[in-house]
Amino acid sequence: MNPEIYILLSVLVVSIVSVIGIFFIFLKKNTLNNLLLFFVSLSVGSLLGGAFLHLIPEAFGETGFSIKVSFLILAGIVIFFIIENFIHWRHCHIPTSKDHPHHLGTMNLIGDGLHNFIDGLVIAAAYFVNLPLGIATTLAVIIHEIPQEISDFGVLLYAGFSKRKALFFNFLSALMALIGAIIGILFSKNYEIFVSIIIPIAAGGFLYIAGSDLIPELHKNQERRFSLKNLIGILLGILLMYLLTLLEIA
Repeated sequence: MNPEIYILLSVLVVSIVSVIGIFFIFLKKNTLNNLLLFFVSLSVGSLLGGAFLHLIPEAFGETGFSIKVSFLILAGIVIFFIIENFIHWRHCHIPTSKDHPHHLGTMNLIGDGLHNFIDGLVIAAAYFVNLPLGIATTLAVIIHEIPQEISDFGVLLYAGFSKRKALFFNFLSALMALIGAIIGILFSKNYEIFVSIIIPIAAGGFLYIAGSDLIPELHKNQERRFSLKNLIGILLGILLMYLLTLLEIA
């Protein structure tokens, strides 16, 4: 199949993940938090593995070590920092409660929509490099989206949305990934320029999300049994990304 088909199918799957919240939001609080913490740790491993085992090697693969690529990776970190601070996107993965308040409603949808738009761009760029990189990037995004979308669904309910409206608007926000993917496809005519910029920026974004948003969530829980479970989740995420590198060799 053409890369365009893989791109559109992948972002469609990523968008469908947005409805997963309805299956988990009614679990008991402790059960939900424990499940989410494991998904968060798995997400940490997949994002770090995706950045260090796929995106960064690919970014340096064409020209070798380059200061330009290093600056683009740093630019990715800065861009995601700006998004988080100036658009009030609080990239938290624990549902809203009185003990764990979030920014509400509209701002959450705006921030998550922008995040999904970037996901679409990144997935498009990855598939234009090669199929294994596209699959690895898509899986890293999906694993990361599971706790994020459960949290977003909880935020909208807490903000006063009905369950039906929360589900609809969350899915609408997720479809921004499709718009990002379409724009990525349109830029494919300038393939080399598009990929050479987006891939290292995506790597920086993956590193920022893992280090700034996700790992601090894991540190909030100090019980040893959770620490071991979180470590296992991180290692499993990295292992999954490593196994996907074997597709590039095959």
